[in-house]
Amino acid sequence: MSETNPYMMVGERLCMDFINTVSWRESAEKRRDWFTSYAKLVDWCIHAEVLSGQQAKALLLKAEEKPSEAEDVLKQTIEMREVMYRIFKSISKETSPHPPDLERFNELVGHFYQTLQVIHEKDHFTLKFKHTEKNLDMMLPLILQSAVDLLVSKNDLERVKQCEGDSCGWLFFDTSRNRSRRWCSMADCGNRAKARRFYQK
Repeated sequence: MSETNPYMMVGERLCMDFINTVSWRESAEKRRDWFTSYAKLVDWCIHAEVLSGQQAKALLLKAEEKPSEAEDVLKQTIEMREVMYRIFKSISKETSPHPPDLERFNELVGHFYQTLQVIHEKDHFTLKFKHTEKNLDMMLPLILQSAVDLLVSKNDLERVKQCEGDSCGWLFFDTSRNRSRRWCSMADCGNRAKARRFYQK
């Protein structure tokens, strides 16, 4: 996990990187949440290619007009992220998610999927969420869709893992051929583990 770069994308899936917007997630002392404001959320979404620069600008202007609504969206975003974290962490440990978390996740799915529609694009059809720049939560459906896609992909769930670094807590989708990935990043937790083993010897 990176303390200095909040835009480090190592999860290999949008929902994983979204969950990883907390550094040192499992450390009471060092834990740091990157989503400290609505503007920070929008900034991350630009980097994650969830929002375009034009969409982000429109959202930030709207947030200035309706700060309380923007704050509510931020709270909802963090709640959604934490529910997703607990669900995918349980999957990485090969245990069942807690029913209240799954219930809340389904409530979010039900809320946002009301805006889902079939769109005809050239020679194929696709599902897209209907939204406008007026919706301050317009970034959430795409992130939620990433989580849903992963949850319903039966075989892929075996590739959901949690970094073995002490107190890291980051999750990732293991794309390695032999499914041997252990760290969020070799440059961070991987190197720390190597250094620790060296000094122990």
